[in-house]
Amino acid sequence: MADKQFTTHRELFDLSGKYALVTGGTKGIGMMMARGLLQAGARVVISSRTADACAKAQRLLSEFGDVRAIPADLSRRDECVRLADLVKADSECLDILVNNAGAMWREPLATFPDEGWDAVIDLNLKAPFRLVQALLPALRTAGTADDPARIINIGSIAAIHVAQAPNYSYAGSKAALHQLTRVLARELGPQHITVNAVAPGVFPSQMMASTLDAIGDTIAAATPLRRIGRDDDMAGIAVFLAGRAGAYLTGAIIPVDGGIATTASGTP
Repeated sequence: MADKQFTTHRELFDLSGKYALVTGGTKGIGMMMARGLLQAGARVVISSRTADACAKAQRLLSEFGDVRAIPADLSRRDECVRLADLVKADSECLDILVNNAGAMWREPLATFPDEGWDAVIDLNLKAPFRLVQALLPALRTAGTADDPARIINIGSIAAIHVAQAPNYSYAGSKAALHQLTRVLARELGPQHITVNAVAPGVFPSQMMASTLDAIGDTIAAATPLRRIGRDDDMAGIAVFLAGRAGAYLTGAIIPVDGGIATTASGTP
């Protein structure tokens, strides 16, 4: 043991020289994760549907490091391929892919439309798969046995426990994404690529804004840690999974939710 070389604390979480793509990185959880990766030293590309959102987020995140924003509608296959091509044109290696872009559709069972399935499945489930397909050569080039490339899928605790909101397609898409994470982890592990999913609980975001305005205090009170998520909670898990500290973890679904899903305390 005396001659064993141990990784330093700093090196466990250092992402200097790494290249990352964070979809849906202009707001909410995606922006939290992008900020964490930038602060750890990575060069980050973020994407969003609108050019205005991309420009604003790039300005805000540039304080933390080297960031580039690319508008792309990832509900469409051709746009997934276009984004992947632009990322690969900048570097033959992609060290970190964060599949965060997502949509939610709430409507009662009796009136829930086909559109509520198509829009959500296209973005929440098909887009991550399409991006993995398109970016696989760059991920393979980046990964090594000691330092695999990383795919981080953003699932949800709605796929672990049953929320009261009528979010049929959202919960279904995230449960499918969790299983897709496990399937890809088994296939891509031998290719030096890890695949894990983060299942966030309640965090401040545009998607959750109306819910938090209405019952945010009640949700916090029902959470074992008695609060909703903070920016650092998402930044931290992203850096852990992307860095040396998370290099031996694959096929995991990690709830970052203050204990809601794993203790069956539920949310109102």
